[in-house]
Order: sequence, then structure tokens, then C-alpha cells
Amino acid sequence: MITNLVIVEVLFLTAGTGQNGVLTVARFFGLHAAVLMLFQLLLVARLPWLDRRIGMDRLTVWHRWVGFTLLWTVLTHAMLVVLGFARLDDASMTKTFFALAGVPASLLGMGAAAIIVMVAAVSARNIRRRLRYETWHGLHLLLYLALGLAFVHQLQETTTFSYSVPAKIYWWALWLFAFGALVTGRIGLPLWRNAYHRFRVAEVVPESDDVVSVHVTGRHLDRLPARAGQFCVWRFPGHNHWWLANPFSLSAAPDGRTLRLTAKAVGNASAGLRHLPVGSRVFVEGPYGAFTALHRTRPGALLIAGGVGITPVRALLEEEPAGDVVVLYRVRSVSDAVLVDEVRALVADRGGQLHLLTGRTGEENPPFEPDSLRALVPDITERDVYVCGPPGMTSAVLSALRGLKVPHGQVHAERFGLG
Repeated sequence: MITNLVIVEVLFLTAGTGQNGVLTVARFFGLHAAVLMLFQLLLVARLPWLDRRIGMDRLTVWHRWVGFTLLWTVLTHAMLVVLGFARLDDASMTKTFFALAGVPASLLGMGAAAIIVMVAAVSARNIRRRLRYETWHGLHLLLYLALGLAFVHQLQETTTFSYSVPAKIYWWALWLFAFGALVTGRIGLPLWRNAYHRFRVAEVVPESDDVVSVHVTGRHLDRLPARAGQFCVWRFPGHNHWWLANPFSLSAAPDGRTLRLTAKAVGNASAGLRHLPVGSRVFVEGPYGAFTALHRTRPGALLIAGGVGITPVRALLEEEPAGDVVVLYRVRSVSDAVLVDEVRALVADRGGQLHLLTGRTGEENPPFEPDSLRALVPDITERDVYVCGPPGMTSAVLSALRGLKVPHGQVHAERFGLG
């Protein structure tokens, strides 16, 4: 990415200036907006080799920050374009704005910018929390429309990569690579895997009043590169509209015959899973995530889960060798402890320890303060620590681990905001 950015900067500097200084700076920001879009395509392409090394959780965080950086870059580019042409024509910015809106190429850019602003607004934390996941996800898909509008806009407007054949070839290669990665990761690979494995619902098991497990079977599942701790994006045709998908972690280690997800009813899609007909088709994307034993660095492990975040932790326990494992499971009450009997049995089989931490947030002695963690697990700095739970809990645990000086390479976290 850095090497590519340096090349783009060199090409910009050698392409000459614009009609005035302001428009030259506007072109600079427009060019970098295009580079950010290319980077966004790679972040959301769900490429297996990238996901296994970095993890979907971290890629999602990068996607969010790059997205807001793109927002301000696009707005700066748009403002400078209007200002530059206003100075060039000695007209007001308002008059110049409406004049540019009558130019098809500029109108495409304005449309892309408007969509980016709208999606950024609904992605702000205060608004995002009030939206159902399905609603937010549907609005987020409009970014693909913005991308298409911006692509055509930059084809008609850019001069940085049209002054020489090598520059033009390089620019087209970047877009072809990014689009190719997106199509391969988001369309090609999922379609091939679903045609090959033919996933179907094998069993639906209610775990509690608001939690259900769905067992999924298929052909040649031993060839699906799934690991305990990962998640998939699930679609259930006939149960929901085809564009509605939900990410759920695997709640059992893949055994080559079935996959299992366990979900809590937090939206219409997850609430209706208990009514899935056995034998119905399932469309699966994934598996994704780096929350696996592949990143272990120490023989001992501490697994920390909150609420339904126990699902990937429970799966990881099946791959955990006998010996030094400690599980901290945070819930409001014992009745909220999903899969606790399975977790207890797995921990006992491995000679480990399970601490069921009950209570509400804000209590006098919170369990995830540094001193509390050290009291529960005295050798915490000598263990790999896996953390999965609600965002607030995960942030509190990560802060405590930093306070305890647990080496960064031993900390593996998945913010359970999707599943």
C-alpha cells in the first residue's frame, strides 16, 4: 500500500498543474480519494489469505477508519473544486456549484459524495446503535453505487493518469486488481463453495427462550477450510430476503460433517432461526476471522467471553489440548449463560478452570479490572489471551491487559459486534 501510494504521488507530481492552484490541490485530494476507494475494495473483498493473517475484526476496524478518512477527503475535494472554478470564473460558490451540477461528470461525483455522506451519517455510533443490523447493512450496500458513480466520474475528469501510456496502464491495473479481488472474494468464491458443498439445515436446537443452535450439513465439509473460532456470514433463502445476511460464529469446532452456529434473538433474522425447516438450503460465506489457535504463542491459554460471545470460545475449547486453560465467562445471571454445560464439560475434560462471573455492569468490584484479572489468573502475562464479547466488555478487558503489560502478540480479540 505504501509503495503504491509513493508511485501515485510521483505520477501526480509529474502530470503537471491544473487551471489554477486551488484546482491542482483539488485534483490532489480527488486522486487520494480514488486511492482510498481502492484500499476499501481490498478491505471488504474478504480475501482468505488477507483474512487469515489480519483477521476480519481488524480489517473491519481499518475499513471504518478508512471510510471516515474517505468522507473528509471527498468533501475537501468537492469544496476545493467549487472554490477553484469560482475563482477561475470570478463567480460565487453557489452559482458555481449549480453550474457544475449541470455537467454530467460533476453530477456523478456529487451523487457519489452524497451517498458517502449519508452512509457515514448512519454509521456514526449513536445512530448505528439505533438501527437494526439488517437496515444498516442494506444502507451500507449503497456504497457500491457510490463506487460506480465515482469510478465513471474519475474516468471523465482525471488528468493525472492520462498524460502517458505507462501511467494509464498502471492506473487501470490498480482498478482491475481491486475489482478482481472484490468479485473473487465476495462473489466467485462464495458461489463456488456453495455449489460444491450444498449446505442444508440438519437440525435446529433451542438452547433457551431466546437462543437457538442451527446445525448445517453439506457435501465434502472436510474440505472446507474452517477452524474453531471463525465465523461465517449466513443466508437462509425462504426465511429471509436474499440480501439479508447475518454473521454468526461457529459454536463448535468443524468436524468435517457439520457446522454449528448459535445465535441470540437480537433482530428479526436471528429471532426466526428456531423456525427454520430441516432440509432447507443455506447460503454460507466464509469462514472468516483470525480468532483461531493458529496464532497461539504460549502453551497456556486464557479464554474470556461475554454473553453469546461464548460461541467461538466454546469452539476453541475443542481444539485446546489437555492442561493449562482458564475460561472466564461473564453473564448477568446463571440463566443467561448460553452453552455453559458444554463449556463446563469441555473445560473439565482438559483439566482446566471455569469461572462464571455473574452480575451487572457498574458493580463495585468489576471482574475485568487489572487487579481482579490478576487475582483470578496470577500468571496471565504468560498466557495467550482470547477475548470475545460485547464491545464495551472487550474494550474493558483489552484496557486491563494493557495495564497488566500482557504482550500485544499474546492478545487475540474479536469484537462481537456482528454476530
